Amino acid sequence: MQLEYIHPKEQLSLLMKRIYRYGMTTTSGGNMSIHDESGDIWITPAGVDKGSLDWDHMVRIKNDGSIKGQSKPSSEYPFHKAIYAARPDLRGIVHAHPSALVSFSIVRKKPPVKIIPQASDICGRIGYAPYALPGSDALGKNIADAFRQGYDAIIMENHGVVCGGKSLLDAFHRFETLDFCARLAIKATMLGEYNELTDDQLALFNNTKNYLIEFDPLNRSNREKAYRHHIREIVHRAYEQQLMTSTEGVISVRVDRDTFLITPTNKDRRLIDVQDIVLISERKRERGKLPSRAVLVHDRIYRDHPHIQAIVSAQAPNATAFSISQTLFDTRSIPESYILLRDIAKVPYGPQFNDEGRISRAISKEIPVVLLENDAILATGESLLQAYDRLEVAEFSARSLIDARLLGGLAAISDKDIEKIKRHFLDTK
Repeated sequence: MQLEYIHPKEQLSLLMKRIYRYGMTTTSGGNMSIHDESGDIWITPAGVDKGSLDWDHMVRIKNDGSIKGQSKPSSEYPFHKAIYAARPDLRGIVHAHPSALVSFSIVRKKPPVKIIPQASDICGRIGYAPYALPGSDALGKNIADAFRQGYDAIIMENHGVVCGGKSLLDAFHRFETLDFCARLAIKATMLGEYNELTDDQLALFNNTKNYLIEFDPLNRSNREKAYRHHIREIVHRAYEQQLMTSTEGVISVRVDRDTFLITPTNKDRRLIDVQDIVLISERKRERGKLPSRAVLVHDRIYRDHPHIQAIVSAQAPNATAFSISQTLFDTRSIPESYILLRDIAKVPYGPQFNDEGRISRAISKEIPVVLLENDAILATGESLLQAYDRLEVAEFSARSLIDARLLGGLAAISDKDIEKIKRHFLDTK
């Protein structure tokens, strides 16, 4: 699905439902709008349940000020109008009160975005707007003044956040990523101090290119088609379970010895379909498609480890909190965690961009899961389901460990009992 082909009313409905479903707004909170090429503004309505919005609820405010629709426009329409007047380059706005960003707004701080590599580019410049009465002209002026200074996202004092974009989807990606960074920073703070990336480290990500030459697949086997279907289903599931965000998360599956399928770059994870997935064969990419930036890492892992059939990497929030902190991700919490995850290795930041062999060497049959510092968790498996199961278990385990710190900390399974687990469950495999 490509949102640029969809009517503004349906775009508003789809993305507001997504925001509500993922706990980033409430029944009565939040609004979004589109400024179309004719100068009209399409906006979500006032007083309608955000979980059940549909096409007919959306309101059109024409360039001449007349209102079309069966509902009243959002009470926050004045600041949408003021932002578009201040920034003609913006075509979409998202405003809501996700709890993590509200936390930052009420302590009057901006969330850090240099804690994962892609966030700084997606979120853009972050500004701050002083408090004013919701729906008032004063609030509109405060926010518009901040956008006029070139900011792309604004933390609203004791309120929430408003994000602009070149499209509604662009604004949504900015909003979702900023909220993710806020949640990640809060979780990492519960573990202790966390690391932020330097400009030189961010440059490694920004300079990553996929230089693979193109090829034309001659035939598509039923095996390849089945894997395309399974990848699409798992990436959608990972997004629904908030193990991935719209802009981050990679899945690949080996098709044969020298060929694998991998998810594309610059594609909303919830909108990925079978035709978007990229075939890689002998370090060549399917013509007309751009694979994930991680394609060379996945290629190296498959070349070095014949037993690995699938790889899943994602910024699952609790597991990723360990990747940006100095705290050990100890898998000796419950037997299932240790059986599936073993001991998790941590790879310093950087090799995912310039030394994929270092990541591959960190992986073995005894260490199927690694943390990539200030980036993601990477899980391998002898099937796609096993790799995904390891990602899920890692995220559940990380959440338990973070929560346990509030209760007194982990009382780990003893070394003696770990040896029994190894003999009973692992040595025979």
